[in-house]
Amino acid sequence: MDYRATLDYLYQMLPMYQRLGPVAYKKDLSNTLELTKALGRPHHRFPSLHIAGTNGKGSVAHLCASVLQASGYRIGLYTSPHLKDFRERIRLNGVPVSETEVVDFVGEHRALIERVSPSFFEATVAMAFERFAAWDVDLAVVETGLGGRLDSTNIIHPLVSVITSIGHDHQALLGPDLPSIAREKAGIIKPGVPVVIGEFHPDTFPVFAQVAEQNQAPLYLAPDTVSLDQFEDLPDGLQFRWNLAGSSRSVTLRSALAGDYQRSNLRTVLQTLLLLEEHGFPLNEGAIADGLWQVRQRTGFRGRWDVLQRDPWLIVDGAHNPEGLQALFGQVARLPHRQLHLVTGTVNDKDLDGNLACYPTEARYYFSRPDIPRGLPALQLQEKAAVFGLQGGVYASVADALAQALQNAQPDDLVLVTGSLFVVAEVPDGYY
Repeated sequence: MDYRATLDYLYQMLPMYQRLGPVAYKKDLSNTLELTKALGRPHHRFPSLHIAGTNGKGSVAHLCASVLQASGYRIGLYTSPHLKDFRERIRLNGVPVSETEVVDFVGEHRALIERVSPSFFEATVAMAFERFAAWDVDLAVVETGLGGRLDSTNIIHPLVSVITSIGHDHQALLGPDLPSIAREKAGIIKPGVPVVIGEFHPDTFPVFAQVAEQNQAPLYLAPDTVSLDQFEDLPDGLQFRWNLAGSSRSVTLRSALAGDYQRSNLRTVLQTLLLLEEHGFPLNEGAIADGLWQVRQRTGFRGRWDVLQRDPWLIVDGAHNPEGLQALFGQVARLPHRQLHLVTGTVNDKDLDGNLACYPTEARYYFSRPDIPRGLPALQLQEKAAVFGLQGGVYASVADALAQALQNAQPDDLVLVTGSLFVVAEVPDGYY
């Protein structure tokens, strides 16, 4: 099989959560353990950093990987979902796994895959771990897919565990409330392994503290341990001052990832990097500065407050739950513009009422359906949005909706594409 045929085989043979939803979610680690056992337990052959959370885990993963790459380390990076190409999920120093490697892995292990019958995600995790071992990475930065306790990535024993923030998402699988969701995320906390908590929330922090204590895992609450101030929005990022603990010194840094929510992510990243230093990954201020500012170039990170053009502004962001959308629209409100044109769509298992309540009523809307089986029909979205005072037209595709929004926009307007990473993924390649 060539690369396209290989992907078709994976998509058709293995249930994929991003396309099918909860029916594709496997609630135990047995398939992943069986796959990796047959592969020689590759996850035992490299050190790792494990990152979970509802919002922010992708940003934290890419920022940590970028800084470590800037420091000269050989870094594997596993994230999901991908925007444009499956290979984005598995990277070495920012370079996606090659088409040949994907084809060879599936071809060599096809009998194993068909015997175990894993989910798409389980097979992808096994492929990533096999590649990281073969590439002899200095460290693998591993982002969970969904949850933590039963996530396929949770077979690793990392140097540091990270939990970014907890929000209302995937309640059907993770639990109905924030403490329940937090307990699932806390499943990545390992005995004796330090854990960084990105945000304090009265409903979730006690859960993390209890699980960390049970595992004798040192716990670091990033807002208490990392002092950042003097935040300033930049056209393509964020500038801030880091006040170094135990010193009167401070360092001014810039991050290429903008948005209020990135302030919390930056504290989380810096605390995580400090802990990795204790495990033999020394860093310097120059590498930190370069890694934070060059994260998109170093790791290929896209789709979060991603400024694609100006005059008019074209910004894409994959926010898809109430917490993420609230943060996004707070950032939008501070960016000078006349009219907001909002291209949006979603999938059918999200908290639609909670999400739509976050959307600004003064925007002009362009409703579309992401081209996956889980995609919510655009007409249904339009009808529900009207209940919240959101008005706009229905379009056959995200590309059509975006084309119309840009045609209608004046130079001082803002065109925003959001609601789902799957909507952002359908923005035509020429804009990136």
